[in-house]
Amino acid sequence: MTLNPNLAKSTAVAALGGLLFGFDTAVISGATSTLTQTYQLSPGGLGVTVASALGGTILGAMLAGFPGDRYGRRDSLRIMAILYLVSAVGCAGAWSWPVLIVFRFIGGLGIGGSSVLGPMYIAEISPAKLRGRLVGFFQFNIVFGILLAYFSNYLIGLQRFGLSEWRWELGVTGIPAALFFGLLFTIPRSPRWLVKKGRVAEARTVLQNTGAKDFERELQDIVASIDSEQRQAAETLFSRKYLFPIFLAVTIGMFNQLSGINAILYYLNDIFAHAGFSKVSGSLQAVAVGSTNLLFTVLAMTVIDRIGRKILLLVGAVGMAACLSGVAAIFFTGRHQSLLLGLLIGYIACFAFSQGAVIWVYLAEVFPNAVRAKGQSLGSFSHWFMNALISGTFPLLAASSGGYPFVFFAAMMVLQFFVVLFIYPETKALSLEEMQKKLGIA
Repeated sequence: MTLNPNLAKSTAVAALGGLLFGFDTAVISGATSTLTQTYQLSPGGLGVTVASALGGTILGAMLAGFPGDRYGRRDSLRIMAILYLVSAVGCAGAWSWPVLIVFRFIGGLGIGGSSVLGPMYIAEISPAKLRGRLVGFFQFNIVFGILLAYFSNYLIGLQRFGLSEWRWELGVTGIPAALFFGLLFTIPRSPRWLVKKGRVAEARTVLQNTGAKDFERELQDIVASIDSEQRQAAETLFSRKYLFPIFLAVTIGMFNQLSGINAILYYLNDIFAHAGFSKVSGSLQAVAVGSTNLLFTVLAMTVIDRIGRKILLLVGAVGMAACLSGVAAIFFTGRHQSLLLGLLIGYIACFAFSQGAVIWVYLAEVFPNAVRAKGQSLGSFSHWFMNALISGTFPLLAASSGGYPFVFFAAMMVLQFFVVLFIYPETKALSLEEMQKKLGIA
């Protein structure tokens, strides 16, 4: 199936929220050292500094469904772009540690909101046969943003700005944020949101312009689905009918973070430093990790609609458990530090090929139109809540226990393997309306 230019443009613009998401979450890894020196931070204080953005992210993910339903997915993404921009400028000019925490919290609101609204928008404009790859492009941009953050940190580090280095690292996010805001004025609204608001003619035009093969039939399916949902408007997300989709959304969000991914990404430079690498070599190796993340995300995007979401999750869980066990062994024994980079690259490759590529696709697929915004907010909330919990405590745990956090992450991947194997349904090649019938919630 060929990709319509208007569909490609809409996907690319919405996915820019993913680039900002990735950049904003990973850029802190290069700033931990200078921030610690500037504000004399303890390991606990550093954890608070990193996790402050995650507090905003949790709230942003929880609340994004409300403006998403009321004002539309596209227009709500504009609000997220403004939050990113305000955060970047505020962090760069922060005059005290509490002020920095406030502006990182604001940036977190943008991250959490865009993690819900971006994939939702893309899923709702995508044809079933391309949905995995197109929603996966949001994850591609997250990974590309992470790589850009690592590379940006490396380049800024070469300029030798001293203790003001962190201001440049955190402030440069304002450039893509301004671009994101402007480009959002060039794409259409979600056709499913338009039908939900009674704007059927506009929805038909969007489906035509984005290359829907049988746009009239697809429009009628959407209308019928939303009519049925509106007749049952008294139902809420937390009803017996939606227990299974809720379970899927919450567990995939939790396992995504119980893999240890963001704790490792946020503290990557510190992990390399603990293993004896210099700041510059650690930054370069972080770029190598980020490049691997990007490469395997692209690989996953090419196969996710062919071999499905479930197989990717199973393969990745096995690989991550093995690599995390190896990292734990290095920290316990204090030997074979030369293998650390290879194990972390292997871990990132397995994550990108599985969890990274699947989570936002899966969250966008398992809820019906009536509760998709709220359901996706719930799944994102579980993801970001676990992220904040793990990332905020990781410096303390790593300082006192060495390899034990990595043992825990490996055990969680073993658990995930069996949960996915026996419980998770496959969702490839089904329209969003067909997916509702498969899950018994039509």
